Amino acid sequence: MEKLNRFIERAELILTRFERMLPPPVPAPDWNASIAYRWRKVQGRSGYLQPVTQVHRIRLSDLRGVEKQKSLIEANTLQFVRGLPANNALLTGARGTGKSSLVKAVLNRYFRDGLRLIEVEKHDLLDLPEIVDLVAGRSERFIVYCDDLSFDSNEPGYKALKVVLDGSVAASSENLLVYATSNRRHLMPEFMQENLEYKHVGEELHPGETSEEKISLSERFGLWVSFYPFDQDEYLAIVAHWLNDFGVPARAIEQARTDALQWSLLRGSRSGRVAWQFARDWAGRHGIGQVTATPAKVSKRRARRA
Repeated sequence: MEKLNRFIERAELILTRFERMLPPPVPAPDWNASIAYRWRKVQGRSGYLQPVTQVHRIRLSDLRGVEKQKSLIEANTLQFVRGLPANNALLTGARGTGKSSLVKAVLNRYFRDGLRLIEVEKHDLLDLPEIVDLVAGRSERFIVYCDDLSFDSNEPGYKALKVVLDGSVAASSENLLVYATSNRRHLMPEFMQENLEYKHVGEELHPGETSEEKISLSERFGLWVSFYPFDQDEYLAIVAHWLNDFGVPARAIEQARTDALQWSLLRGSRSGRVAWQFARDWAGRHGIGQVTATPAKVSKRRARRA
C-alpha cells in the first residue's frame, strides 16, 4: 500500500510538471474589447482573436479621388450590416490609392450598426474555417480582411480561401464576408509562357488551364473594385485635404503646391499615400498641427468636424 501511495505521488508530480510545459489555454474572444481583431497563432496551440486596441480612425470623407470605389464598397457593406445579401469584395489596382484605407473607413462608418473586422494574414488563411465557426451565430456582422494579398503557385492558403469563398459542401456563415486588397487582379503572378496555352476556338480566344486556375480564385469574389493612379489635380486635391486637416491655412496650402509636386517626383508616385506623407512632412516642418491635446480631446474635435 505504501508503494502504491508513493507511485501515485510521483505520478501526480510528473503530471504537474507536464502541465506547466503545456501552452496556456486559448483565450475566449472578448467581443466587447474592440471593433477590430487580429487572428493570432502561437506555436503549439489553436489560433485566437486578439482585440486591436488602437483602431485606425480614418473616415470615408478623408478618401478623395475614389468616389466610385467608395460608393460600391459602402453600398455592399450597408447591405451586409442590414442583413441583406452582399458579396465578398476584391479591391485591386495601383498602390497607395486607398484600397486598405477604404476597408478601415467603412468599419468606422458602420461599427455602431454591428460591423466588426477580423484581420487575417496570408499564412493563416488555412484557419478560415475555424474563424467561420467561431463567429457563426453571433449577432455582429464580420468582415474578414486580407491586406495586400497575393499567392505563389501551390500555396496552401490559396485553396483554403477558395473553399471559404465558394467551394465547400458547408455554406459560409451569413454574418461573414471576405474583403481582400491586392496589387494583382487575379492574386497570382502571370508569366509570359502562359500566353502560349491560349487556344483559338473559331473566332474566340480561350485561356489555357493555368490561366483558368488563377482566374478561378478572383472570380469567387462577387464584387471587383479597381483603383487607378491619380492625375496631378487629384493628387494636389488630396494634399490640400490633408494639409487642411492638420490646420494649415488656405493661403499656405496654395503655396505648398510646388513642394507637393516635387515631393511626388522624388517618390515616383502621385498616390494618396504619398500625399498623406507629404502633408505630414510639410505641416511638421512648418510647426503646424502639433498635437497638444489629449487623445480624447482630439477624438472629440474630429467628431465635431465629421
